[in-house]
Amino acid sequence: MGNLFADSMEDFKTQLEEGRISIAYQGITGFFRELRSHFEKSCPDYEIPGNIYYGFLDMTYFSILPPFLKDRGLKIAVVFVYDAFRFEVWLSGRNRGVQQAVSQSIQHSGWQTYHLTPEPRKADSVLDHVLVEDPDFSDLDDLTAKIESGTLEFIQAVVDFFADHPDQA
Repeated sequence: MGNLFADSMEDFKTQLEEGRISIAYQGITGFFRELRSHFEKSCPDYEIPGNIYYGFLDMTYFSILPPFLKDRGLKIAVVFVYDAFRFEVWLSGRNRGVQQAVSQSIQHSGWQTYHLTPEPRKADSVLDHVLVEDPDFSDLDDLTAKIESGTLEFIQAVVDFFADHPDQA
């Protein structure tokens, strides 16, 4: 039996030589730059930091900071999850302590609109929601519209929850 790492690197090398992985990765990173720019233009009331996390082929994401959530140490992340091959939106805290406190508050409230992360001290999110399962990259305008509408619905639901439950954040 071979060395798994060495064997995997040989497979990786072969795939890179074929060129399709490089094209796909350049495509997804370029799409994320455009998507982030789109949100920056279409959501002028939200702070959208310039940095995009490109990850290690695990996830790529950028943050959106609606003022109401930012004031509570929270942010939204638009995420492409590579192994699930889908776009998600996450509610995250500025640190794991904030995430834990918010998670407990949501859990105690009984709000179950979105998936609550089981261990927020070990995760990158408190809540997550699938925006686009198995995305179609042949129509980027449609994909952008789906991501934007799902993200804005998620943001509004989270803001409404905290506005209706001020003791929860």
